[in-house]
Amino acid sequence: YCNQLHHRLADDDESHAPKTRKYAPARYVDMLHLKLDVTPDFKRRSIAGTATLDFAPVGKPLDELQLDAIDLEVSAVRGSVEIADYTVTREHLTITFAKPIAVGQHCQIEVDYSAEPRRGLYFRTSEQGYPAGDTHLFTQGEPQMARHWFPCHDYPNERLTTEIRCRVPASMTVLSNGRLVGEQLDGESKIVHWRQEKPHVCYLVTLVAGYFSKLEDLDRQVPLAFYTQPSVAEHAANSFGDTAAIMDFFNREIGVPFPWNKYFQVTVHDFQFGGMENTSMTTLANRTITPSIYENTQSERIRRLDAHEMAHQWFGDYVTCQDWSHLWLNEGFATYYAHLYEGHKLGRDALLYGLYRDAQNRVLPQKKDRRPIVYNRYERPIEQFDFRAYPKGSWVLHMLRSQLGEDLFREIVKTYLERHALTSVTTPDFVKVIEELSGQSFGRFFDQWVYHPHYPSLEIKYKWLAKEKLAHVTIKQTQKTDDEVLLFEFPSKLSFVVDGQPIDHPIEITQAKQDFYVALDKQPTVVRFDPEYTVLADIEFDKPDKMLLAQLENQQDVIGRILAVHVLADRETKKSIAAVGKALREDPFFGVRIEAAKALGKVNTDEALAELQSAVSTNDARVRTAVVEAIGKHYSSAAETLLLSRLPSEKNPAVVASVVRELGGYRSERSQAAVLQQLASSSYRNETALSAIEAIGQQQDPSLRQAVINTLSSRGQELNGWTIGEGLKTLASICQDRNESRARVEVEQFIRRYLRHPKRLVRVKAIEALGQLGDSRSLPILESLASDKRDDSISRAAIKALKQVRKQAPLVPKELSELRNLVKDLQDESKKLREEFDELKSKGDATPEAKND
Repeated sequence: YCNQLHHRLADDDESHAPKTRKYAPARYVDMLHLKLDVTPDFKRRSIAGTATLDFAPVGKPLDELQLDAIDLEVSAVRGSVEIADYTVTREHLTITFAKPIAVGQHCQIEVDYSAEPRRGLYFRTSEQGYPAGDTHLFTQGEPQMARHWFPCHDYPNERLTTEIRCRVPASMTVLSNGRLVGEQLDGESKIVHWRQEKPHVCYLVTLVAGYFSKLEDLDRQVPLAFYTQPSVAEHAANSFGDTAAIMDFFNREIGVPFPWNKYFQVTVHDFQFGGMENTSMTTLANRTITPSIYENTQSERIRRLDAHEMAHQWFGDYVTCQDWSHLWLNEGFATYYAHLYEGHKLGRDALLYGLYRDAQNRVLPQKKDRRPIVYNRYERPIEQFDFRAYPKGSWVLHMLRSQLGEDLFREIVKTYLERHALTSVTTPDFVKVIEELSGQSFGRFFDQWVYHPHYPSLEIKYKWLAKEKLAHVTIKQTQKTDDEVLLFEFPSKLSFVVDGQPIDHPIEITQAKQDFYVALDKQPTVVRFDPEYTVLADIEFDKPDKMLLAQLENQQDVIGRILAVHVLADRETKKSIAAVGKALREDPFFGVRIEAAKALGKVNTDEALAELQSAVSTNDARVRTAVVEAIGKHYSSAAETLLLSRLPSEKNPAVVASVVRELGGYRSERSQAAVLQQLASSSYRNETALSAIEAIGQQQDPSLRQAVINTLSSRGQELNGWTIGEGLKTLASICQDRNESRARVEVEQFIRRYLRHPKRLVRVKAIEALGQLGDSRSLPILESLASDKRDDSISRAAIKALKQVRKQAPLVPKELSELRNLVKDLQDESKKLREEFDELKSKGDATPEAKND
């Protein structure tokens, strides 16, 4: 399941220090089938039902069965064999049998239970501030949250078939894995029955129920359908138009037909992540629905998400990682196949540009991270969902495909899936297929890229030896090597352009420093290392301007052109800036134009600003966004004027939001007036108002606090939870000055009100804001929330906030005196807050670990 902010969460985990090694739990039984018969209560935000589990012991006779079950209220346990007793803790249901059950004996147990899940199953109702017509519930099982709403073996080393019978009001829709067995009316209710007949792991079990609008395409071998909230249904057709084409491409590229009997997609409010690849039905964040006015600013993100989640139907669902240390077998494949679809749809330049952005933005910045891709010293499974599993895992596959060739790579992937269909796998299972079909050893490859951390850092130098007519290229690995970070060995290529013709020279990097001499008829106009972009590396290659200018003109080398615009912009000569400006306006590939805008944004000269101004009205909204963001980085009166001039004419709310965020860097009266005007604006999902809040946060002006307070107070019903949460954090940010004691008191009291908000997302953001504010007055209430273990997301946020407050606000005697006077009132307030949390606890908000709708 993916979302760039979710990736950031995992990357920003508090510590990368070695933890206790984690391994897959033992399987004492073979789970055969799970049947859930459940009734959700939308008023009480609870669920009740019966879980029926079929199983057979493995290895040795079974006298006790322990199931994962967090905060489930179990009222009865029955079985096909005699049960002596059962015990229930906050984490497990343990069933003791009267006699040991023989190995291989098929048995069945039934568990009657109820729950008010805090995780795993989430309600979205009008009482929580959602549109009444959008009422729904959804589940989220990955990594280990199924246990919060039904008893199970909640780990990916066990597979079973499943079925769900769900009773809801007759006007609601119920969706789940597999095929629809039937619907049965029962008075004002109906019972909907779904069955997944192929075994899958428990984190992929899904249930979604509520009011939905539907789009479908049944004229296919695999039925497709798309469900979304009625409040945004008018825009649904703008999203996921590529789904059928993605499936057709994957069927051909992977070589294994889509493995499930349907493919549905359903959006939900305030989903924690971008999407979740449940077998045969993906859950998606509601924010994936966008109006046509957004042009192409969102289409690529949505298309990549669509492709990523569908790729999971093979990689992660059909074949699943056996434990979280091998997560890249799920996420790396899904990420790479989304890139492959971009290449299929838009051409190879789009494939390479996606890999370039992943490398530059997600992998190469992690210079200090010393964890390999396959890694089991984590505290919580969520820590594994980071750059190592997603973009670095994707790059591993790209390097393999580049070395093996496309046809052999396809054969390997097809064989890997067919051989391990409907099972759980580890990395050696994949390696074995590669070596078997290629005849090559890939031990070193996986050792350096997968089992050890980092990537090669290369310093490359070129010199033309005119007398000898030799191109002399020196390549030096500069990464610090030790027992963890290895010296890398890999194949690559040098490419030279002579008289307009490319000349390729294969090379093998095997040493810390190597010299290569290539005989050429004459001096080349372009010299490139790894021209086909097949190696994940941090590269420093110094070249003269003339060579870079020629590289920028090479229409067959998109990565070369991107690299050239950045280096030329850094040179800051009039000629180099003009060349980058020309690329910004005229390059045929949008990615080069975006990168040219970014490069010019880093050059604080009038010439660079003039080049940006020349492209400010470009038709491509993606490039237009990059241009206004680059203009904002110039921090001059002329740049400010240019930004302000865009607001009256710009219709795309995404571009408007970018303009407003950039205005946050200017503290003039005219910029503040424009920002405040957008604070009061209405737009789809409050995007422009949110950008104004973010701009105010940049301005660090306490005098603007009242405008934010007024907006949150007067528009609280229409603003989504993320916008409210960012507003609270902005208030904390702009009131850091301890000399502004009155402002800090006012803001601290205002933020504390949101600790009672019905949305958990807002409550967590309020706690984060108190930590950011760093006011010692918040200590007692934060301590109370930190010690309340009934909600781990609340307590974790409070613990982190406490550390921030204690670090920022060491107590002085005067503050201690004030705190003594406040303690009683705050303790009373804390008691009241706990009582209100008891009322709210059944509302089941999703853990706000990523940007929500």
